[in-house]
Amino acid sequence: MTNRVLVVDDDKNIAELISLYLEKEGYDTRKVYDGISAIEEFKNYDPHLILLDIMLPGMDGYDVCKEIRKASDVPIIMLTAKGETFDKVLGLELGADDYIVKPFDTKELTARVKAVLRRSSLRQEKHNILEFTNLIINMDNYSITYNGEVMEIPPKELELLYYIASNSNQVFTREQLLDQIWGYDFIGDTRTVDVHIKRLRDKFKGDDPWSIKTVWGVGYKFEQ
Repeated sequence: MTNRVLVVDDDKNIAELISLYLEKEGYDTRKVYDGISAIEEFKNYDPHLILLDIMLPGMDGYDVCKEIRKASDVPIIMLTAKGETFDKVLGLELGADDYIVKPFDTKELTARVKAVLRRSSLRQEKHNILEFTNLIINMDNYSITYNGEVMEIPPKELELLYYIASNSNQVFTREQLLDQIWGYDFIGDTRTVDVHIKRLRDKFKGDDPWSIKTVWGVGYKFEQ
């Protein structure tokens, strides 16, 4: 099967360059140059991965990412020329799988694409269900059932919860969680983990025999 990659960048030269290199690697590509077209082409093209520039006319990359995440957990790699920690963290919090800063080496770009697609493929092959009192984490259909009710939850929050819950009582640093869930060595602000943990805790407010604990000075663990 040939993987389809949607390239979204308002700089047509960059989009063309990315497409050329990816096609040399055996990918099928399609190019669009603004946010509105990205949403439309996502629906028509059904890509296996999206390379998404942040600064786009009409609808920026953040809003495009948010809109796509409402319907799909297709891997998204954000492209940014800014290189600021805020941009990277925000993109990841919205559900992006990785980011790469312009200007980038084309070999690095294709390596990132391969890595993200590989993680996505492994994720889809998993057939795991974790069950705790009042909580079922189902990785087959990417859902959580809490107190008998199915909850909507963003993919990265679900993956984070599944990972720490499947390693109950083990403490993970923020850096370890970033590497496991987002799949790269993050340099800089690690607050994206804190944000996701807070959102998870906000969803579970009952008197449960399990909890997401903070281990001060170290990180987090799922305790039961």
